[in-house]
Amino acid sequence: MLTILFLGDIVGEPGRSGVIARLAELKARHVVDFIIVNGENAAGGRGITPKISIDLLRAGASVITTGDHIWDQKDVIPYLATEPRLLRPVNYPPGAPGSGSIVLETAKGKVGVINVQGRTFMQPILENPFEALDRAVSAMHDETRVIFVDAHAETTSEKIAIGRFLDGRVSAVIGTHTHVQTADEQIFPRGTAFLCDAGMCGPSQSILGRAIDPIVNRFISNLPAPFPVAKGEVRLCGAVIGIDETNGRAVSITRVDELIPVPQPEPAPAVAAS
Repeated sequence: MLTILFLGDIVGEPGRSGVIARLAELKARHVVDFIIVNGENAAGGRGITPKISIDLLRAGASVITTGDHIWDQKDVIPYLATEPRLLRPVNYPPGAPGSGSIVLETAKGKVGVINVQGRTFMQPILENPFEALDRAVSAMHDETRVIFVDAHAETTSEKIAIGRFLDGRVSAVIGTHTHVQTADEQIFPRGTAFLCDAGMCGPSQSILGRAIDPIVNRFISNLPAPFPVAKGEVRLCGAVIGIDETNGRAVSITRVDELIPVPQPEPAPAVAAS
């Protein structure tokens, strides 16, 4: 069996520090062969930089997926041409920097990863994700049957539809973007593991990884305000998928949901009375 660990949207410095600190331990505990992380919010909550990408890859990530914030950090655009393991959605028009898919070798055979962005309530509106996936999966089948899809989309219905559309053609479809982990992990009838949203890796005492008060005040007042990344303990969310590497069918899917407490300072040593 080949085991993939996927971690959902990494939010800001707290999220990426938590992932980097725990990735090796998660890999060992779950006996993981291949690690994928979604890094599109890793740079201050918007986008990803070359340095952050390098840090995540050095920590053990095999592939980094993204989504609608891929272009927010401008220095990532030339970097995409040099680092094929950092993906942008596959349904961008021809000529867009970077790639939306990759196939990498492992000790248990090749693993393919495809990053796609939904269209419902998403900006920018990209090519039909179903048509783009149909082409990408068909081409990837020439190399491997073990294929993982990060479906970065807003609505549950679109992500479920993508999963059903690809059932039996890919090993797993895991949703990202909404930052809230769903509890619908399952294996579809033809062998595709599915989870509507992996959740986020970011501050647990937050609103989708952002400081609470500014967002509550925005809902109350409708006035624009900055939404800084929250601080404090970090929650890591994602999924572990077991795959039969001989046919690409999923055999198990388990959600990951772990809290990393903020380290507490050690008490000062007692001073002996003179």
